[in-house]
Amino acid sequence: MAPTKGKPAAAAAPKAVAPAVPESILKKRKREEAWAAKRAADRAEAQKKHNENQKEVFKRAQQYVKEYTARERELIRMRREAKAAGGFYVEPEAKLAFVIRIKGINKIHPKMKKILQLLRLRQLYNGVFIRINKATVNMLRLVEPYIAWGYPNLKSVRELIYKRGHGKVNGQRIPLTSNDIVEKVLGEKHNIICVEDLIHEIYNVGPSFKQANNFLWPFKLQCPRKGISHKRRHFVQNGQFGNREDLINDLIRRMN
Repeated sequence: MAPTKGKPAAAAAPKAVAPAVPESILKKRKREEAWAAKRAADRAEAQKKHNENQKEVFKRAQQYVKEYTARERELIRMRREAKAAGGFYVEPEAKLAFVIRIKGINKIHPKMKKILQLLRLRQLYNGVFIRINKATVNMLRLVEPYIAWGYPNLKSVRELIYKRGHGKVNGQRIPLTSNDIVEKVLGEKHNIICVEDLIHEIYNVGPSFKQANNFLWPFKLQCPRKGISHKRRHFVQNGQFGNREDLINDLIRRMN
C-alpha cells in the first residue's frame, strides 16, 4: 500500500553495534589464560612427581625392613653359636645415644650450663640424639648429674620421631606430618626424602647424621609416668642420672 501523501515514511531502526573491548582487558584475559595453563601444568607435574616419590618411599621402606630383619637374625645366630661353643657373644659398641635432661638450672656451674647448651638441652625433659665418640662422651661425663642417657633401640627411635618429631624449617619448629617437609630440607643434598629415611640415618649414624640430627628439633618429652625420684643419685645407686645403657628405652616409653 502506498504511503499517504503529506506523511513521511517511518525511518528504519538502526542496527545494534557491539561495543569494542579495550585492549588492556584483552591483554589481561590473555595473561590470566596463560597463568591458568601454567598452574594446571605445574599441578600435573607435581602430582606426577609425588606419585613417583611415593613408589620410591615404599620401596625404601621395604628395603629397610629387610635390612633390620636380617641384622636381627644375624645377631641371634651369633649369640646361639657363642652359647653352643661355651662362650658368650660380645655386643658391638653403641654408636648412638639418646640424652634426656632431668634437672633444672639451679646452682649449675657456667661450664656445665654451656655444655648443655651445646648439646641443645636448654629445658627440662628435653631429649636429643648424639653420636658417640670420645668428645661427646667426655661432654656427657661432665654434665652427668643433670642428664640421663643410654643407647636407644630401633623402636624407641621410630616412636620418638613419629610421635614427637619436629623439623627445623627456616628456623621454625614444624611437626613432621608429611614426607614433603623432610624432602624439602634434606632431599636435594642428602637424599633423605621421607621419615623412614630420616629414621634409618639416625639409627645407623649414617654419613649425613649431623645434618639429619640438626634438622630434628630437640624432643620435648613429658614428665615420666609414675614420677621421677632420687635425682641426686646415680643410676647404679638406684638413682636417676647417668648412663642407663639399654634401659634408657624404658624411660623413653614412660616419657613419650
